[in-house]
Amino acid sequence: MEQRQYVAIDLHRRRSLIVRQNARGEQLSVVNIDNDPVALSLAMAEAGPNPEVAIEATYGWYWAVDVLEAQGANVHLVHPNGLAWDDRRVKSDYRDCVELLKRLRLGELPEAWIAPVGLRGLREMVRQRAKLVALRSGLKVQVHAVLAKHGLHPPVSDLWSQAGTEWVEALKLPAPYAFKVESLCELIDVYDRQVGQYERIIWDWLRDDVRYHAIQAVPGVGETLGAVFIAEIGDVGRFPSPEHLCSWAGLTPKLRESDVKSRAGHITKQGSPLVRWAAVEAVMRTRGTPKIKRDFERIAERRGKGIARVAAARKLLTLVYYGMRDGHIRCLEQADAG
Repeated sequence: MEQRQYVAIDLHRRRSLIVRQNARGEQLSVVNIDNDPVALSLAMAEAGPNPEVAIEATYGWYWAVDVLEAQGANVHLVHPNGLAWDDRRVKSDYRDCVELLKRLRLGELPEAWIAPVGLRGLREMVRQRAKLVALRSGLKVQVHAVLAKHGLHPPVSDLWSQAGTEWVEALKLPAPYAFKVESLCELIDVYDRQVGQYERIIWDWLRDDVRYHAIQAVPGVGETLGAVFIAEIGDVGRFPSPEHLCSWAGLTPKLRESDVKSRAGHITKQGSPLVRWAAVEAVMRTRGTPKIKRDFERIAERRGKGIARVAAARKLLTLVYYGMRDGHIRCLEQADAG
């Protein structure tokens, strides 16, 4: 009976290195290929049926994983942050592959979740919308900077409301500054249209998603933040508990323990930055449920608003976990019934 083979792929932008070994760790081949689905398929055909494949979650990994899975490979997507390559004295593509194979056989790979193809599309939409909003915010900051240089203070809190826009249009600025403000406002309008288009597509995509509507019952979670949670978390069943989800999102504190000493530090911030931002943003708006509000006030009085905000975000993400898992949030339903 033919033994299952083990394969490590060091994926780069243009070329990749493929190292094959048998179950005993004996090297079978080392090949370089151009990044092309056909070339990868031909190289993997030498590995026989159902090989174990380790590949890092680096730039542009989607196509390679899809090709490997289509050929029946058991793919292990490796999280680069768990490898600590920088601690090694010598680093090369070949040594990377050998180390991946060693950890693969020992079951010690820091694996990342391979999102389904459909979810990847939703993630692209949600992440692109977030990037567009960030770029638009940068343009708005530039407009405020021009006004500040002339000692001008908008009469409204929202410069981009109708009243604020009319006030900007009526300004008599020197020619260079007037041209800059006009140009920035035109770009902001373009971004507004783009963001609106992405939002319509995303909301239509999730229109029939029970989980999406369930988590919007949490105060502070609307259509936009709800879409972030659904797209970034994906299959919530991969997390055994809400604590695991909060840890994955980087909202749990670091722990340093030795002998009888134990110290909790700042949160790890290792995980999806969008999920972490969405959880904090939700509690910034409404402080969450009445219970979360009370906890926020209690913690803020004792340890400050920053720590209280993160604690409230963890509690809110716990509700999101149950909403995505069950399709409803029991404690909120009971509160409404009472």
